[in-house]
Amino acid sequence: MIATSTIERPGTESAGGISVSIEHVQKIFETRTGDEVVALDGVDLRIGEGEFVAVVGPSGCGKSTLLAMVAGIDSPTRGHIRIDGKPMAGPDPRTSVVFQNDYLLPWRNVYDNILLPLEFKHMNPKGHRAGIEALLSQVGLAGFANKFPSELSGGMWQRVAICRAMIQEPGLLLMDEPFGALDALTREQMIMDLQNIWLRLGNTVLFITHGIDEAVFLADRVIVMTPRPGCVDMQVMVDLPRPRQWKEIHANARFTDAVTRVRQKFEERGVLTPR
Repeated sequence: MIATSTIERPGTESAGGISVSIEHVQKIFETRTGDEVVALDGVDLRIGEGEFVAVVGPSGCGKSTLLAMVAGIDSPTRGHIRIDGKPMAGPDPRTSVVFQNDYLLPWRNVYDNILLPLEFKHMNPKGHRAGIEALLSQVGLAGFANKFPSELSGGMWQRVAICRAMIQEPGLLLMDEPFGALDALTREQMIMDLQNIWLRLGNTVLFITHGIDEAVFLADRVIVMTPRPGCVDMQVMVDLPRPRQWKEIHANARFTDAVTRVRQKFEERGVLTPR
């Protein structure tokens, strides 16, 4: 069992995140023919307040299923999930989710798309223009508040989706492969943008990805999942100073060692072919 902890980092007075406890979680799906598929089996994971945890694993290992349960969208077949020590009873209002597909509303401009979660949660949207402008500036979209999704590129859409998730300053941010569909250069910039916003807010992040480099760069801790049925196979602590720079970090021996450890685990499992 891993004890939760508060992560301290430069740029934040204190961590603004909430803790997550995943206890002996199993998830079984029933197929159309009545067969059972065990997606997750015996997952135990503790995420401390303000910690950035990345989860990597092969396709079909239950990563997205795990995130959906932490989001309160789905429920475990067995086991428990606790948010700030309390059992989950549906979506927590302090949680925001960013999916791989951004789901922007085409009839609303950037500003109104970002306001959407505040409206859903019956929060007063007045007074948030300065916060929206600050977020847009931080992700390189200053001056785009009045643009519509049809006037933006795919990378811009994803930046807007992240601003929309961050505008309420969530205690817990859940991200399901948010950069998977982006080109390499846009993905690199988005990784840097996410790190900078997280350093400022100090919230808790659970980040699902297939990218090993991406996971090690962003995270305090990388969770490696087994092939289905998914469970925690290995955890890698990433002891690297922040803020991290994408180009420079690839020359850091501790970074390359962490990436190599994750790759070797996948090779042992037959997920990757040894080079």
